[in-house]
Amino acid sequence: MEECLTDLVILKSLRAVEREQYVLYVLGCLLFSMGAGFFISAQLGTDPLDVMALGLVKHLPLTVGLAQAGFAALCLLVYGLWNRTKPPLSPFFTFFFCGSLIDLWIYTQAVERFVMLSPVPLMLCGVMLCAYGSSLIIMSGIGIRAMDLIALTMVRKWSLPFWACKGVMEVLLLGAGWALGGPVGVGTLCFLVMVGWLIQPLIWANASYLRLEDYGLKRARLEPPPLTGLPAA
Repeated sequence: MEECLTDLVILKSLRAVEREQYVLYVLGCLLFSMGAGFFISAQLGTDPLDVMALGLVKHLPLTVGLAQAGFAALCLLVYGLWNRTKPPLSPFFTFFFCGSLIDLWIYTQAVERFVMLSPVPLMLCGVMLCAYGSSLIIMSGIGIRAMDLIALTMVRKWSLPFWACKGVMEVLLLGAGWALGGPVGVGTLCFLVMVGWLIQPLIWANASYLRLEDYGLKRARLEPPPLTGLPAA
């Protein structure tokens, strides 16, 4: 009887953990996509990934979406080879889920209708929302973006801080996009300086002050996520 009660308590605990992770993930995707909508509406530049994609389509018969999907696939391939495991497919769900939400913000013109801000404050709000949304997605341990999986592997393999790994990857992405002829604006540089460097401090603040559990960065220091994209317990 005691063993059954113990198993029931453990099962309820696991379900509660899963619910918390999904809440963090969905909230993170909503905030990230909203931030992207703000950023796009400000019209002061694109993020480093878009710079690379827009530069790439100048040389290859691709769309921006295909260029970004190809880059995500390359990141997952590198992740799988580096960790000697099959790469998770959940980042592709995040890619399409966030993309669909961004399309929704654009289609409904929600930012233009309800947010009365000039371009610079709008861009800054967008950058902060993108950074905070990214921190929640990583903390959830679900559907972590492909490039962030590489950064998390760098953290585990080389014992470097996440902000440094993420920042270096963003700089390399921006440099490659600029060399290919992608557009670089004030917003691009602002995104580069703020988003990649703010994610780790925001994760720390969420864990320290809001008491949110970190299922992503904290566990990634010990082992890579399995096939589902969820960190191992």
